[in-house]
Amino acid sequence: MSEATALQSGKGHHDENFPVASYLIAPKARGPILAFYRFARFADDIADNATASQSDKLKLLEDMRRSLVGESSTSPEALTLRHVLSERGLSGEHALDLLEAFRRDVTKLRYRDWAELMDYCRYSAMPVGRFVLDVHGESRDTWPANDALCAALQVINHLQDCAKDYRDLNRVYIPQDALKENGLDVTALALAKASPALGCVITGLAAKNGALLQESCRFAGLIRDVRLALEVDLIQTLAEDLNAMLASRDPLSEKVHHSKARVASLFVGRLPFFLFSRVRRRRS
Repeated sequence: MSEATALQSGKGHHDENFPVASYLIAPKARGPILAFYRFARFADDIADNATASQSDKLKLLEDMRRSLVGESSTSPEALTLRHVLSERGLSGEHALDLLEAFRRDVTKLRYRDWAELMDYCRYSAMPVGRFVLDVHGESRDTWPANDALCAALQVINHLQDCAKDYRDLNRVYIPQDALKENGLDVTALALAKASPALGCVITGLAAKNGALLQESCRFAGLIRDVRLALEVDLIQTLAEDLNAMLASRDPLSEKVHHSKARVASLFVGRLPFFLFSRVRRRRS
């Protein structure tokens, strides 16, 4: 077993908060997306390992970069993705951007303000959606809406896991100025239950995230591929629901995740509106 493999969590694409290459996606597109996901999951597990040293993590991430760009072949996940990119004529820029985010995860434990957090999302989240769009041959005019949705998904994950990230990794994505404005520091995340002040911080961040979701609500309508548009529409619906939950629930003491039944209910409820919007789009 390689050193990198020993750091893996065993988590797969079915374990994520939001759909990853679901069966809504055309089969010909699922392979490249899953190769990209496995590359990202491997790097993420390296960065998030609670026992490996910083230097070891950075070395393993550099091994992935070198394998991706053809300087070595030591990382199987990066090598697989490199072959997929070559076969499909796709750029490696999005995967390289992700590696920058994982390097920051290893070396940067605090974020000063919302703008700094959004800069992190530029590398940690936005490249994922951009890659999926490239696989489908979609226009780069879709990128602003994609970026808003991907950043919103990332913030939702950060808020859901804020206590765990602090407890296990001493990593805090909640902006420091938001904590300070409410008379708090990061130790507020160590409590079993969020204080009223921390609740205000989380509610305020959910409100800012709501503005991103407002910006991304047009995203599905910009996508030509109907199957991809349907998946994006579902993800937007799930994100809006989770963001509303975060505005009223305590992620320190309550589970703020969707059950499979809730996902199915939201999908069925949203489907007629999606189909109507596609018919109207075709007529126009």
